[in-house]
Amino acid sequence: MDCLFCKIISGEVPAQVVRETEQTLAFRDINPQAPVHVLVIPKLHVPDFASLAEHPEALAALAAEAAKVADAEGVAKSGYRVVFNTGSGAGQTVFHAHAHVLGGRGLNWPPG
Repeated sequence: MDCLFCKIISGEVPAQVVRETEQTLAFRDINPQAPVHVLVIPKLHVPDFASLAEHPEALAALAAEAAKVADAEGVAKSGYRVVFNTGSGAGQTVFHAHAHVLGGRGLNWPPG
């Protein structure tokens, strides 16, 4: 499989890892959109957020890890956003489900 995130999980491609569990990997985005911008991915290859519905244990692990990343990065109390882009029309460029944990500055609504 030619998936960038699977290659990061296997160690073929380097990443700045901030947390790792048996089910997830969290690493800094190479093009950060906020002072804190960490991607949290399931180690199971799932193409997008919608497909995570078929893997509730992976979705639960991803949600729990996103909260732990926000806490570890110091944005849990001030506020943070968790974003899933699903499909190319929404800006998904790597087709392996991933959550963007964003914080460290005011995040206006609506985004984008």
